[in-house]
Amino acid sequence: MSPQTEERIPTNEQTIPANEVGKGKRSRKPWIVAAIVAIVVGALLGSGIWSRVKARTTLNAETAQVALTAVSVVSPKPSAPAEEIILPGNVQPFITSPIYARTNGYLKKWYFDIGAHVKQGQLLAVIDTPEVDQQLEQSLSNLNTAKANLALAEITKNRYEGLLTKNAVAQQDADNAVGTYNANKAIVDANQANVKQLQALQSFEKIYAPFDGVITARNTDIGDLINSGSSGTVKTDLFHISQPDKLRVYVNVPEEYSQGIKVGMTADLSLAEFPARKFQGKLVRTAEAINMTTRTLLIEIEVDNPTNTLLSGSYAEVHLKVPAQASTLLLPVNALLFRTEGLRAAVVRDGKVVLTAVTPGHDFGNQIEVVSGLKPDDQVIINPPDSIVSGQQVQIVQATLPGDTK
Repeated sequence: MSPQTEERIPTNEQTIPANEVGKGKRSRKPWIVAAIVAIVVGALLGSGIWSRVKARTTLNAETAQVALTAVSVVSPKPSAPAEEIILPGNVQPFITSPIYARTNGYLKKWYFDIGAHVKQGQLLAVIDTPEVDQQLEQSLSNLNTAKANLALAEITKNRYEGLLTKNAVAQQDADNAVGTYNANKAIVDANQANVKQLQALQSFEKIYAPFDGVITARNTDIGDLINSGSSGTVKTDLFHISQPDKLRVYVNVPEEYSQGIKVGMTADLSLAEFPARKFQGKLVRTAEAINMTTRTLLIEIEVDNPTNTLLSGSYAEVHLKVPAQASTLLLPVNALLFRTEGLRAAVVRDGKVVLTAVTPGHDFGNQIEVVSGLKPDDQVIINPPDSIVSGQQVQIVQATLPGDTK
């Protein structure tokens, strides 16, 4: 066989020359390499594009998240069933009275000075009244004269009445005698009344204590000119006496708390001179009317003071526990928005802001009472920006517990 004779390789159906087989194998290799390279390049391109798309999506999400307004929220706190209010009070004695003179004269002597404890009926001072004494002497003399004239008129009347029965005198003479008697009797009665008046004025020479108490002021001294309280001149009280064993404390309660004030309530008094002590009193009466000038209700509290620990005229802080009229909520004042349409609170619901109208109640300084407009589970934004609007999406970064305003 010639060397150029081609070798035949048998197959199932055809016989392929051996040299053609080698050529086929060699011709497929570049295509495979190119395909692999194309796949690798495509994978690299796809991976780069995907990473860029993913980065852009992440950036957009982070940008949108950062664009949301970060807010802190708080839930309203239910108000207490009874609210303690602290009001200024004026401590006054249960009974206090200035002692004036009822007659004119000069002070002869006084017996008690300030701080003295006196009993009812004790003599405080004596006034020298020579004019009244002389007027009384004159009135007594006039009374004696009138009595003498009355006695003579009575004798004449009886004599004429006896003679008239015998027809010895005329009826007119008898009537004149009776008239003279009646006139003299009226003069005696008038003189007796004048004597009693002057005796009463003379009795005012002595000044007595009207009740048990303490002398808090003495505004006179021996030799002072005393003007009676009924005269038109300037009146000056000789003494001032007060009863300190029971005290009255007057308090002006604002109108908004007036409905919770009831007779029989207890009240605690605190004074600066007793920092660690409280004195208990009882509300005994109210004015039952609002003062139109101050818009307050005047109340009176009685406090027992058997040892005279409390001094009348002191300033006291009165603690009253006023029951709440309705169930309300408390909210920090920095959670409110003052808008032209009214008071608003920014509430977060489903990630969005809802501006809710609220009705304020009592103002407690750092907190304010909300009567209506909120629910206990509402999330209210603290320190909301003025630019906040309804429907704005926000991000809650801090949720404060109810009642914690820090």
